[in-house]
Amino acid sequence: MSSDSPPPSAPPPERPSGRGARPRRGAPGGRARRASRAVARARRSGSAALAAAVRRAGGESGRVHPGLRLAAAYAWRLVVVGVAVYLAFTVLGRFELVAVAVFLALVATALLRPLADLLARALPRPLAVAVAVFGTLFAVLGLLTLVGSAAAAEAGRLVGELRGGIGRIERWLEGPPFRVRHGVLSGAHDRISSFVSRHRTTLISKALSSAGRVVEALTAAFLALFCSIFFIHSGDRMWRWFREQLPEGAGPPLDRAARAAWSTFAGYTRGIIVVAASNATLVGVALLLLRVPLALPLSLLVFFATFVPLIGSPIALAVATVVALAGRGPAVAAVVLLLIVAVGQFEGHVLHPLVMSWAVRLHPVVVAISVIAGSIVAGVVGAVVAVPMVSVAWSVTRALRRRPPGGR
Repeated sequence: MSSDSPPPSAPPPERPSGRGARPRRGAPGGRARRASRAVARARRSGSAALAAAVRRAGGESGRVHPGLRLAAAYAWRLVVVGVAVYLAFTVLGRFELVAVAVFLALVATALLRPLADLLARALPRPLAVAVAVFGTLFAVLGLLTLVGSAAAAEAGRLVGELRGGIGRIERWLEGPPFRVRHGVLSGAHDRISSFVSRHRTTLISKALSSAGRVVEALTAAFLALFCSIFFIHSGDRMWRWFREQLPEGAGPPLDRAARAAWSTFAGYTRGIIVVAASNATLVGVALLLLRVPLALPLSLLVFFATFVPLIGSPIALAVATVVALAGRGPAVAAVVLLLIVAVGQFEGHVLHPLVMSWAVRLHPVVVAISVIAGSIVAGVVGAVVAVPMVSVAWSVTRALRRRPPGGR
């Protein structure tokens, strides 16, 4: 043995063994036992993910409780997701015109793609797409022209009925149980007229400034029409090209999530169209039978208001009630008010479960919170797109959590 070699180290002292020997609190054996007990408890609770997380935590320092470490791991991931969602909404807010146009193009694609596929069996694909898109566009414009001409034809008669209706409303409010003093409504009308006359310049300037919004709306409509033509014609090829640009491992889960998102969005769009058309038809027939002025424009208002779930139809029918009160009197207005309740019950208990339950599975509380939050963030546009966005997000989550057939 050379002099340069180090002296042999003393053997480590043997640890006492037996039932009475307990490892020190910070010893690896104690941590292992505690981790194994935590894993057993997690397995008994039925959470495999929690068991795996606790098992990983057991090999680290025992100074932090595994539950707190797991909560911290979820917390920072949730913070990252929240920041990503906030940045996404910020970008969409900066490009609101483009986002609205693409949304409208997706709505048109969900509605017209089956019609274009059906026409493509007898016509060339480009011609079938052109017939489906422009035929539907001309039909919608014709319907709007019909409603506008009906409203213009009833305008003169409506003005006279409204004047008489205001007098009837005043006499009705002056009687029991309201006991409103005579001249209160007339004084309010005079104050409104004087306010308009004093601020006429300001109101005109605001109206002119809103003309820019009209130009933006027309630009969004043309962009939506342009995008919808290509989405209907070759949307599947566009998606395949986009998927081929992704890394190899990211393609299948993204494709599964995208298919689930499109299925939910298309189902929601078609379902809400059916619900809106049913509501508008019921309201239009009832208003025509009651001889309420502007029955067709009010039916069209109900149709578009149905796109805002839970609150759109009651607001539109409240406008119809006011028109019925001014044009036909309190009795007809009371019937229209009962119609609000009947249509709301029919929509909530028959149409939505029958038409939309297969595409959208959201609790009414979630729908209400989504609509209010969307209206706070982006006004009317946010209220319209909130429910389909939440539905798509939930369907994507379920699709990614579901194990694909034949794969991990």
